[in-house]
Amino acid sequence: MSSRLATPVALAPAEAAPAPARRGQRDYVGIGLWLSLVISAAVWFVPFLLMFLTSAKDKPDINALPVWSVPTSWEWGNYAQAVETGDLWTTGGNSLLIAVIKVPLGLVIAAAAAYAIARMRFRFHRGVLALIAVGSMVPIQIALGPLFSTMLSLDLLDSRMGLVLPYLAFGIPYQIFVLYGFFRAIPEELEESARIDGASTFRIFCQVILPLSRPALAALFILDFVATWNEYAMATTLLRSQENWTVPLAVQSFSTQHGTDYGPMNAFIFLSAIPVLIVYLMFQRYFVQGALAGAVKG
Repeated sequence: MSSRLATPVALAPAEAAPAPARRGQRDYVGIGLWLSLVISAAVWFVPFLLMFLTSAKDKPDINALPVWSVPTSWEWGNYAQAVETGDLWTTGGNSLLIAVIKVPLGLVIAAAAAYAIARMRFRFHRGVLALIAVGSMVPIQIALGPLFSTMLSLDLLDSRMGLVLPYLAFGIPYQIFVLYGFFRAIPEELEESARIDGASTFRIFCQVILPLSRPALAALFILDFVATWNEYAMATTLLRSQENWTVPLAVQSFSTQHGTDYGPMNAFIFLSAIPVLIVYLMFQRYFVQGALAGAVKG
Protein backbone atom coordinates (compact mmCIF):
# COMPACT_ATOMS: atom_id res chain seq x y z
CA MET A 1 0.00 0.00 0.00
CA SER A 2 1.68 3.11 -1.19
CA SER A 3 1.42 6.17 0.95
CA ARG A 4 0.68 9.53 -0.67
CA LEU A 5 2.90 12.35 0.29
CA ALA A 6 1.13 15.61 0.84
CA THR A 7 2.62 18.37 -1.23
CA PRO A 8 3.32 21.36 0.93
CA VAL A 9 1.33 24.36 -0.15
CA ALA A 10 2.97 27.76 0.16
CA LEU A 11 0.64 30.02 2.06
CA ALA A 12 0.48 33.62 0.90
CA PRO A 13 1.60 35.96 3.61
CA ALA A 14 -1.36 37.55 5.25
CA GLU A 15 -1.74 41.26 4.75
CA ALA A 16 -0.46 43.22 7.62
CA ALA A 17 -3.37 44.22 9.83
CA PRO A 18 -3.56 47.89 10.60
CA ALA A 19 -2.10 48.78 13.90
CA PRO A 20 -4.86 49.27 16.44
CA ALA A 21 -5.31 52.81 17.58
CA ARG A 22 -3.77 53.44 20.91
CA ARG A 23 -6.19 53.72 23.74
CA GLY A 24 -6.48 57.15 25.14
CA GLN A 25 -5.37 58.84 21.92
CA ARG A 26 -7.71 61.74 21.14
CA ASP A 27 -8.63 63.10 17.76
CA TYR A 28 -8.21 66.77 18.54
CA VAL A 29 -9.05 67.83 14.98
CA GLY A 30 -12.38 65.99 15.14
CA ILE A 31 -13.11 67.43 18.56
CA GLY A 32 -12.39 70.92 17.25
CA LEU A 33 -14.69 70.39 14.27
CA TRP A 34 -17.51 69.20 16.52
CA LEU A 35 -17.04 72.18 18.82
CA SER A 36 -17.15 74.52 15.84
CA LEU A 37 -20.34 72.82 14.63
CA VAL A 38 -22.00 73.11 18.04
CA ILE A 39 -21.01 76.78 18.40
CA SER A 40 -22.24 77.61 14.88
CA ALA A 41 -25.53 75.83 15.52
CA ALA A 42 -25.95 77.70 18.81
CA VAL A 43 -25.23 81.06 17.16
CA TRP A 44 -28.04 80.37 14.70
CA PHE A 45 -30.48 78.63 17.04
CA VAL A 46 -30.30 80.72 20.22
CA PRO A 47 -31.66 83.98 18.68
CA PHE A 48 -34.39 81.96 16.99
CA LEU A 49 -35.30 80.34 20.33
CA LEU A 50 -35.32 83.67 22.16
CA MET A 51 -37.56 85.14 19.48
CA PHE A 52 -39.97 82.22 19.88
CA LEU A 53 -40.03 82.56 23.68
CA THR A 54 -40.70 86.29 23.42
CA SER A 55 -43.47 85.68 20.90
CA ALA A 56 -45.35 83.59 23.47
CA LYS A 57 -45.05 86.03 26.41
CA ASP A 58 -47.52 88.63 27.55
CA LYS A 59 -46.47 92.18 28.42
CA PRO A 60 -45.90 91.56 32.16
CA ASP A 61 -43.58 88.62 31.38
CA ILE A 62 -41.66 90.63 28.79
CA ASN A 63 -41.13 93.48 31.24
CA ALA A 64 -40.37 91.37 34.31
CA LEU A 65 -38.65 88.17 33.14
CA PRO A 66 -35.23 87.76 31.49
CA VAL A 67 -35.32 87.28 27.76
CA TRP A 68 -34.20 83.63 28.02
CA SER A 69 -36.84 82.63 30.57
CA VAL A 70 -39.84 80.44 29.77
CA PRO A 71 -43.20 82.30 29.86
CA THR A 72 -45.27 81.85 32.99
CA SER A 73 -48.32 81.52 30.75
CA TRP A 74 -48.09 80.85 27.01
CA GLU A 75 -49.80 83.68 25.16
CA TRP A 76 -50.64 82.04 21.81
CA GLY A 77 -53.01 84.88 21.04
CA ASN A 78 -49.94 86.91 20.05
CA TYR A 79 -49.86 84.99 16.77
CA ALA A 80 -53.43 85.87 15.88
CA GLN A 81 -52.72 89.49 16.78
CA ALA A 82 -49.53 89.41 14.69
CA VAL A 83 -51.43 88.21 11.62
CA GLU A 84 -54.01 90.95 12.08
CA THR A 85 -51.71 93.86 12.99
CA GLY A 86 -49.07 93.07 10.40
CA ASP A 87 -51.69 92.12 7.78
CA LEU A 88 -49.60 89.02 7.13
CA TRP A 89 -51.70 87.66 4.28
CA THR A 90 -51.39 90.89 2.29
CA THR A 91 -47.76 91.73 3.07
CA GLY A 92 -46.66 88.10 2.78
CA GLY A 93 -48.52 87.80 -0.51
CA ASN A 94 -46.79 90.93 -1.83
CA SER A 95 -43.36 89.64 -0.81
CA LEU A 96 -44.08 86.22 -2.28
CA LEU A 97 -45.34 87.69 -5.55
CA ILE A 98 -42.27 89.89 -5.92
CA ALA A 99 -39.91 87.01 -5.09
CA VAL A 100 -41.66 84.56 -7.43
CA ILE A 101 -41.34 87.03 -10.33
CA LYS A 102 -37.92 88.47 -9.57
CA VAL A 103 -35.88 85.43 -8.54
CA PRO A 104 -36.54 83.05 -11.51
CA LEU A 105 -36.52 85.90 -14.03
CA GLY A 106 -33.24 87.25 -12.68
CA LEU A 107 -31.62 83.81 -12.78
CA VAL A 108 -32.67 83.25 -16.39
CA ILE A 109 -31.28 86.63 -17.50
CA ALA A 110 -28.08 86.17 -15.50
CA ALA A 111 -27.53 82.63 -16.81
CA ALA A 112 -27.98 83.72 -20.43
CA ALA A 113 -25.64 86.70 -20.02
CA ALA A 114 -23.02 84.66 -18.15
CA TYR A 115 -23.08 81.95 -20.81
CA ALA A 116 -22.65 84.53 -23.55
CA ILE A 117 -19.63 86.09 -21.81
CA ALA A 118 -18.10 82.69 -21.01
CA ARG A 119 -18.43 81.19 -24.50
CA MET A 120 -18.58 84.05 -27.00
CA ARG A 121 -15.21 85.16 -28.27
CA PHE A 122 -15.13 88.94 -28.50
CA ARG A 123 -12.38 91.38 -27.79
CA PHE A 124 -13.43 93.01 -24.55
CA HIS A 125 -15.26 90.17 -22.83
CA ARG A 126 -13.07 90.46 -19.73
CA GLY A 127 -13.71 94.19 -19.61
CA VAL A 128 -17.45 93.52 -19.75
CA LEU A 129 -17.07 91.00 -16.92
CA ALA A 130 -15.08 93.52 -14.85
CA LEU A 131 -17.77 96.15 -15.44
CA ILE A 132 -20.44 93.70 -14.24
CA ALA A 133 -18.32 92.84 -11.18
CA VAL A 134 -18.07 96.54 -10.32
CA GLY A 135 -21.84 96.82 -10.71
CA SER A 136 -22.33 94.06 -8.15
CA MET A 137 -20.29 96.06 -5.61
CA VAL A 138 -22.37 99.25 -5.75
CA PRO A 139 -24.13 99.75 -2.38
CA ILE A 140 -27.89 100.10 -2.58
CA GLN A 141 -27.90 103.01 -0.15
CA ILE A 142 -26.08 105.44 -2.46
CA ALA A 143 -28.60 104.78 -5.26
CA LEU A 144 -31.80 105.35 -3.29
CA GLY A 145 -32.09 109.05 -4.22
CA PRO A 146 -31.63 108.62 -7.99
CA LEU A 147 -33.75 105.47 -7.84
CA PHE A 148 -36.65 107.37 -6.27
CA SER A 149 -36.45 110.09 -8.96
CA THR A 150 -36.28 107.50 -11.77
CA MET A 151 -39.28 105.52 -10.54
CA LEU A 152 -41.23 108.77 -10.04
CA SER A 153 -40.53 109.90 -13.62
CA LEU A 154 -41.53 106.44 -14.94
CA ASP A 155 -44.76 106.53 -12.91
CA LEU A 156 -43.73 103.30 -11.17
CA LEU A 157 -43.54 104.68 -7.65
CA ASP A 158 -45.58 102.81 -5.03
CA SER A 159 -46.06 99.74 -7.22
CA ARG A 160 -44.83 96.18 -6.92
CA MET A 161 -43.53 96.20 -10.50
CA GLY A 162 -41.59 99.34 -9.70
CA LEU A 163 -39.87 97.33 -6.96
CA VAL A 164 -39.12 94.30 -9.15
CA LEU A 165 -37.10 96.29 -11.69
CA PRO A 166 -34.54 97.70 -9.18
CA TYR A 167 -34.29 94.29 -7.54
CA LEU A 168 -33.35 92.82 -10.93
CA ALA A 169 -30.86 95.57 -11.65
CA PHE A 170 -29.01 95.13 -8.35
CA GLY A 171 -29.22 91.32 -8.23
CA ILE A 172 -28.24 90.24 -11.74
CA PRO A 173 -24.57 91.46 -11.76
CA TYR A 174 -23.59 89.27 -8.81
CA GLN A 175 -25.35 86.26 -10.33
CA ILE A 176 -23.58 86.77 -13.66
CA PHE A 177 -20.23 86.94 -11.91
CA VAL A 178 -20.85 83.63 -10.08
CA LEU A 179 -22.33 81.77 -13.06
CA TYR A 180 -19.52 82.92 -15.35
CA GLY A 181 -16.99 81.02 -13.25
CA PHE A 182 -19.23 77.95 -13.18
CA PHE A 183 -19.77 77.95 -16.96
CA ARG A 184 -16.04 78.30 -17.58
CA ALA A 185 -15.49 75.09 -15.60
CA ILE A 186 -17.83 73.08 -17.88
CA PRO A 187 -15.77 71.31 -20.60
CA GLU A 188 -16.38 72.72 -24.04
CA GLU A 189 -16.17 69.21 -25.49
CA LEU A 190 -19.73 68.57 -24.23
CA GLU A 191 -21.02 71.47 -26.30
CA GLU A 192 -18.98 70.42 -29.33
CA SER A 193 -20.45 66.91 -29.17
CA ALA A 194 -23.96 68.30 -29.00
CA ARG A 195 -23.23 70.69 -31.87
CA ILE A 196 -21.98 67.80 -34.03
CA ASP A 197 -25.30 66.06 -33.38
CA GLY A 198 -27.07 69.11 -34.80
CA ALA A 199 -28.03 70.95 -31.62
CA SER A 200 -28.38 74.71 -31.83
CA THR A 201 -26.82 77.12 -29.34
CA PHE A 202 -30.18 77.68 -27.66
CA ARG A 203 -30.76 73.93 -27.32
CA ILE A 204 -27.24 73.41 -25.93
CA PHE A 205 -27.86 76.14 -23.37
CA CYS A 206 -31.22 74.72 -22.29
CA GLN A 207 -30.52 70.98 -22.41
CA VAL A 208 -26.80 70.76 -21.63
CA ILE A 209 -25.60 73.82 -19.71
CA LEU A 210 -28.58 74.52 -17.45
CA PRO A 211 -28.99 70.91 -16.20
CA LEU A 212 -25.28 70.82 -15.34
CA SER A 213 -25.66 74.15 -13.52
CA ARG A 214 -28.40 73.08 -11.12
CA PRO A 215 -26.14 73.26 -8.02
CA ALA A 216 -25.09 76.85 -8.77
CA LEU A 217 -28.60 77.89 -9.79
CA ALA A 218 -30.10 76.36 -6.64
CA ALA A 219 -27.59 78.12 -4.38
CA LEU A 220 -28.25 81.44 -6.10
CA PHE A 221 -32.00 80.83 -5.91
CA ILE A 222 -31.84 80.41 -2.12
CA LEU A 223 -29.59 83.44 -1.58
CA ASP A 224 -31.63 85.64 -3.91
CA PHE A 225 -34.97 84.55 -2.42
CA VAL A 226 -33.77 85.33 1.11
CA ALA A 227 -32.34 88.70 0.03
CA THR A 228 -35.53 89.65 -1.82
CA TRP A 229 -37.79 88.53 1.03
CA ASN A 230 -35.83 90.48 3.64
CA GLU A 231 -34.99 93.62 1.61
CA TYR A 232 -35.97 96.82 3.40
CA ALA A 233 -34.09 99.86 2.04
CA MET A 234 -35.53 99.99 -1.47
CA ALA A 235 -38.96 98.83 -0.31
CA THR A 236 -39.32 101.62 2.23
CA THR A 237 -38.11 104.15 -0.36
CA LEU A 238 -40.41 103.14 -3.21
CA LEU A 239 -43.54 101.84 -1.47
CA ARG A 240 -45.95 104.27 0.16
CA SER A 241 -49.40 102.70 0.52
CA GLN A 242 -49.86 99.99 3.11
CA GLU A 243 -51.57 97.60 0.68
CA ASN A 244 -48.29 97.37 -1.26
CA TRP A 245 -46.07 96.83 1.78
CA THR A 246 -43.78 93.82 1.95
CA VAL A 247 -43.02 91.78 5.09
CA PRO A 248 -40.08 93.91 6.35
CA LEU A 249 -42.17 97.07 6.14
CA ALA A 250 -45.02 95.49 8.09
CA VAL A 251 -42.80 95.13 11.17
CA GLN A 252 -43.11 98.87 11.79
CA SER A 253 -46.86 98.39 12.31
CA PHE A 254 -46.11 97.06 15.79
CA SER A 255 -44.43 100.31 16.91
CA THR A 256 -46.67 103.21 17.91
CA GLN A 257 -46.21 106.42 19.85
CA HIS A 258 -47.12 104.51 23.01
CA GLY A 259 -44.41 101.87 22.56
CA THR A 260 -43.66 98.60 20.80
CA ASP A 261 -45.67 95.44 21.26
CA TYR A 262 -42.79 92.95 21.34
CA GLY A 263 -44.84 89.79 21.77
CA PRO A 264 -46.91 90.05 18.56
CA MET A 265 -43.93 91.58 16.73
CA ASN A 266 -41.74 88.56 17.46
CA ALA A 267 -44.62 86.28 16.53
CA PHE A 268 -44.90 88.09 13.19
CA ILE A 269 -41.16 87.76 12.53
CA PHE A 270 -41.30 84.07 13.47
CA LEU A 271 -44.16 83.44 11.04
CA SER A 272 -42.50 85.43 8.25
CA ALA A 273 -39.37 83.24 8.48
CA ILE A 274 -41.31 80.07 7.61
CA PRO A 275 -41.40 80.60 3.79
CA VAL A 276 -37.63 81.18 3.75
CA LEU A 277 -37.11 77.98 5.73
CA ILE A 278 -39.33 76.04 3.32
CA VAL A 279 -37.39 77.29 0.29
CA TYR A 280 -34.10 76.36 1.92
CA LEU A 281 -35.30 72.84 2.76
CA MET A 282 -36.45 72.36 -0.82
CA PHE A 283 -33.06 73.26 -2.31
CA GLN A 284 -30.65 72.48 0.54
CA ARG A 285 -29.20 69.36 -1.11
CA TYR A 286 -27.84 71.55 -3.91
CA PHE A 287 -26.79 74.42 -1.67
CA VAL A 288 -23.54 72.95 -0.27
CA GLN A 289 -22.16 71.89 -3.65
CA GLY A 290 -23.33 75.06 -5.35
CA ALA A 291 -22.33 77.67 -2.78
CA LEU A 292 -18.74 77.76 -4.08
CA ALA A 293 -19.62 76.94 -7.69
CA GLY A 294 -18.17 80.20 -9.02
CA ALA A 295 -14.95 79.98 -7.05
CA VAL A 296 -12.91 78.64 -9.94
CA LYS A 297 -10.30 80.24 -12.08
CA GLY A 298 -11.67 81.06 -15.49
